[in-house]
Amino acid sequence: MTDTPPAARRRARLGLGNDWAMGWLLCAPAILALLVLRVVPALIALVDSFRQASFFNPDEKIWVWFDNYVFLFTQSPTFLQSMKVTVTFVIVTVAVQTVAALLLALLFVQRGWAMSFWRTLVFIPITIPVAVSAVVWGTAMRGDGILNAALERLGIAAQPFLASPDQALWSVVLTASWIGVGYWMVFLIAGLKDIPEDVKEAAAMDGAGALRTFFSITLPLLRRPLAFVVVANTVANFLQFVPAAILTQGGPNYTTRFLMYEIYTQAYLQGDVSLANAQIVLVLIVMLAIVALQFRLLRSNT
Repeated sequence: MTDTPPAARRRARLGLGNDWAMGWLLCAPAILALLVLRVVPALIALVDSFRQASFFNPDEKIWVWFDNYVFLFTQSPTFLQSMKVTVTFVIVTVAVQTVAALLLALLFVQRGWAMSFWRTLVFIPITIPVAVSAVVWGTAMRGDGILNAALERLGIAAQPFLASPDQALWSVVLTASWIGVGYWMVFLIAGLKDIPEDVKEAAAMDGAGALRTFFSITLPLLRRPLAFVVVANTVANFLQFVPAAILTQGGPNYTTRFLMYEIYTQAYLQGDVSLANAQIVLVLIVMLAIVALQFRLLRSNT
């Protein structure tokens, strides 16, 4: 019997002699970062949500238990409005981005001239920092911006995109959709390419047209990537902050006061850390529910 190699003996002394130990060792930095940057702050926010504290005087903390939550749902002048605005924004933006990403994915999986170039062109916005994209769109939507200049060329009056309570939210939806469509398109392109060609060929031999093939073959086999896009997109848009902060500062008339901007305002502008932490806990609950839904959808049989 041969002697154990020195390298193997060193791994054994370090507890690295099996895949389980090696796996935990490799995952340790990510787990540590998750604990320090995610779990611990969430637990601190949970504890502080049951206390009364001020950002400007953090040493004075009084236990008030559920009073912060009761205040948010019964007396807060902005929380329920922020929830309504956020839910509306999420529903509309997720629908627009998912449909647009799916249509672009269906187009770009086809063989055609310079398809790689067009895919790259659509994907470019996601490579630009969100703050930069928001500034560019904010400039374009000004009264003397390029969008109004184009509308005037068409004989249409200039529009108060970001200054109108009726248009501000939809202007932010447009900005967020322009940023996100290319990102979600990539996942759907990957899903479309995983669909076996022989299935489509069998449908064509049976006389199925393009629409019948799409609804009976493509869409069911794309359900898992599509479910991931919808759920992950919902989480991403629920946490939107930058477009509202840069383009509208939550206005006009609170029509773009997203929940994350409401939390920022409560904590850093008004100094009420307790209410901000209570809202963070509510956001975490919503996020956990959405993630649980995602796992349920992805576990289901296709």
